[in-house]
Parts: sequence; structure tokens; C-alpha cells
Amino acid sequence: MLKSILLFTAVVLLVTAASTGFALPPQEAGASKKTSPEQLAKAKKVYNLDCALCHGETGDGKTDIAKDMQLTLDDWTDPKTLSSQSDAALIDIIRKGKGKMPPEDTGRATNDEVKGLVLYIRKLAKDQAAPATAQPAAAPAAPAATPGQSASPGR
Repeated sequence: MLKSILLFTAVVLLVTAASTGFALPPQEAGASKKTSPEQLAKAKKVYNLDCALCHGETGDGKTDIAKDMQLTLDDWTDPKTLSSQSDAALIDIIRKGKGKMPPEDTGRATNDEVKGLVLYIRKLAKDQAAPATAQPAAAPAAPAATPGQSASPGR
């Protein structure tokens, strides 16, 4: 009888844990977390040390080393690039590597640092300046003074 109760309890706990774990897609769950400026600064430092060489300082993927290695890297400055990627998928790619990209082992970055790195990478697209808008047309020149008329107002 005791085994049946324990088994039932274990099944209920597993079902509960599984159902709450999938309540939000990973990118929404990660987006709702607040990130402190210190966490972003740390993530930027990790990015600059381990990622920027290939992915570029801005994340556009257009670097000399990428060209030399004949790599086509995603442009993280484009919001569409990462929109279909979950945070968990990005963490997995960072941890395990992908193609010629080496894995980021736990000795170089903790799990929290890798999570911060994902948030930093997503922020690269958000930080891009909006395209320059057209400059307003120059104001029309003041009408030229006609002979016998002063150009100064009030006269």
C-alpha cells in the first residue's frame, strides 16, 4: 500500500513539474527575466573574449576570420535572425558548439554567464539604431526684397 501511494505521489509530482515547465516558450520565459546592468556588462565581457572574434563586435557576423574560414554567420543585429530560436536552443549551441564553432565549456563560463550571453546576444538586435529618416526639406528662402523695399521686418 505504501509503495502505491509513493508511486502515485511521484507520478503526480512529475506531471506537475512537466506541465509547469512548458507553460511559456523558452524565449518568453527568458525575456521576462530582469537583467541587471552588471549582468549585461559581464555577458558583454564574455562575448568580447569568446565570441566577437568570429561573430563581430556588433554581432553582424561579418569578420575577417569568418571570411577566411568561409563561414556564413547569422547577423544578430537583425531581430528576425533569433526570433525562431529559443533561449534553451541558443544555450545548447553555445555549450556544445555548432559546425566549426567550438563549445563554450563550463570552465570558461558558468551556466548563469551563458544565460546572460544569450540575453546579450538578443540585445544586439534591439540596440541597433533605427534607420535614418529623411531630413526635412530646407525652409524656403525668404523672399528677396524688391527695390525700394527694406528686407527688415517692421519697416
